[in-house]
Amino acid sequence: MTATLILVIGLGALVAGAELVVRQGSALAARLGIHPLVVGMTVVSLGTSLPELAIGINAAHQGNGGLAVGNIVGTNLVNVLLILGVSALLRPVDFERRTLRFDLPVMTGAAVLLLVLGVDGSLSTVDGVWLCCYGGLYLAALTIESIRKSRADRLPRQRDPRRFRTRLAMLVAGLVVIVLGSELLVEGAVDIARDIGVSDAVIGLTIVAIGTSAPELVTTVVSTIRGSRSIALGNLLGSSVFNIALILGPTVLVAPGRVPVPDDVLAVDLLLLVATAVICIPLFWTHRRLSRIEGGMFVGTYVAYIVWLVAARI
Repeated sequence: MTATLILVIGLGALVAGAELVVRQGSALAARLGIHPLVVGMTVVSLGTSLPELAIGINAAHQGNGGLAVGNIVGTNLVNVLLILGVSALLRPVDFERRTLRFDLPVMTGAAVLLLVLGVDGSLSTVDGVWLCCYGGLYLAALTIESIRKSRADRLPRQRDPRRFRTRLAMLVAGLVVIVLGSELLVEGAVDIARDIGVSDAVIGLTIVAIGTSAPELVTTVVSTIRGSRSIALGNLLGSSVFNIALILGPTVLVAPGRVPVPDDVLAVDLLLLVATAVICIPLFWTHRRLSRIEGGMFVGTYVAYIVWLVAARI
């Protein structure tokens, strides 16, 4: 079986597994009476970030730390520049006050924290702890928000133990598919990188990042078409925080030794991620929306970045 075919099969398994986890996780959350918006910020965000976690842990254990870091940085660039940009092109994005005051600063803070921790060229176990603590605080804040909203709205709980067990079994099956898919995708990506003579980080920034962002892309586009913009935005911003704090953090903790942050990733890609997150703050606060023109600028920036990446580093 060729490396490309292995990569495609692994990617397909990741997307299918993430979709299964998100659907069943959302249904289980609804059964417990959790508010739909909170489901978007927690269950959906965590579910769509699972491929990155599985890939990161597998890559770290195989000694391909650059792939793990590149995947996280690349995925967040896809989330903000490409997916959010495409969403705005379809329909201008209006931001809620809570998104501007909480989710956006937390996302920016996560990007800045990663830059500060990785400036020495690697991520240590202590750095992994800092990332996990940051993600833990964010998750705790979301949990408190979930309890508050659920009590305020008094959402009814669904009662059907047989369906609960079925959905729980399907959720576990989705997690298994994600793990298996990650192993295949990492194996295929590393083989391709070696065949064409490029670094693992570049493969993580491009093929793997775009591929693992497929769940976020599908979720956001569908939510946009259906008019559920708050869930789409919560998913995107929440996934961006989870990717850095609760995906890369645990990856660093379980890695055998320090996880390297390649010089080119530190000098260009990570700086672009931080700059993008910082620019989003005044841009989103202006009229509290992202227009079609601004969305087009986001997409154009990402396309230019990929063109440069391919020309300069492949």
